[in-house]
Amino acid sequence: MSCVEVLATGPLATVQDLGRPGLAGIGVGPSGAADGGAFRLANRLVGNDEGAAAIEVTFGGLEVRATRDLTVALTGAPCPITVDGRGAAANSVVRVPSGAVLKLGLPDRGLRSYLAVRGGIDVEPVLGSRATDVLAGLGPEPLAPGSVLPVGPAPQQFPRVDQAPVAVCAADEITLRVAFGPRHDWFTEEALTALVSSPYEVTAESNRVGMRLAGPALERSRTDELPSEGMVPGALQVPPSARPTLFLADHPVTGGYPVIAVVVAADLDKAAQARPGQRIRFRRSS
Repeated sequence: MSCVEVLATGPLATVQDLGRPGLAGIGVGPSGAADGGAFRLANRLVGNDEGAAAIEVTFGGLEVRATRDLTVALTGAPCPITVDGRGAAANSVVRVPSGAVLKLGLPDRGLRSYLAVRGGIDVEPVLGSRATDVLAGLGPEPLAPGSVLPVGPAPQQFPRVDQAPVAVCAADEITLRVAFGPRHDWFTEEALTALVSSPYEVTAESNRVGMRLAGPALERSRTDELPSEGMVPGALQVPPSARPTLFLADHPVTGGYPVIAVVVAADLDKAAQARPGQRIRFRRSS
């Protein structure tokens, strides 16, 4: 059997697919790849089904050894890639001979990269998905040195392209479109104006669950509290600190603080690539 042997992981590496949608009713969040577009592209490049499990790498540092000849592709945050010391290109098809070691350096922009292997990572699914949910503790454990990941059989179809032109991740400020609500009426007009007119900074308190943002306070116009209600990816929840938290792939299913706005689905991939210290501007979507 083809396998990928993990030698080093960097800050965080997990197995991801397209997640567990539709299970909020039993308390299970969607999880899955934080940057779905980059994830799908990696699978497309190696000829996999778009939902085949792959490795999500946070801020580079992954090192893996192939136990048999493998075909891989790296997308998302562009990391320097070497195969047994020889350079390779992101967003393209890369051959990794049996016994060779693939190493990822640190990305100079963006946060999350995706390593797809032709055949997909064939770990045991949990509730229909191979995704690691770091909040719920579902799916395979986050990768560690010594982890061995089986690779499924190669698909019948072959890759149709060997390289994809991809816009680079933003290095400075990211603009995310938002729709106000569902609880924007709990906030002052000044708070609504501040949200879409002033920049926020991604803090170090950020992970796959969400990112805490530093910036203008978003003051409430009422002081009572909400019962818990459903949350979605992209929700901007405002706790008593008055600074928003932007929920990402592993967000909780419910929350008790008001959501002032929600990032539109088309911009969630950009949000997933925001790194600590980077500035975000929110623009109201029409």
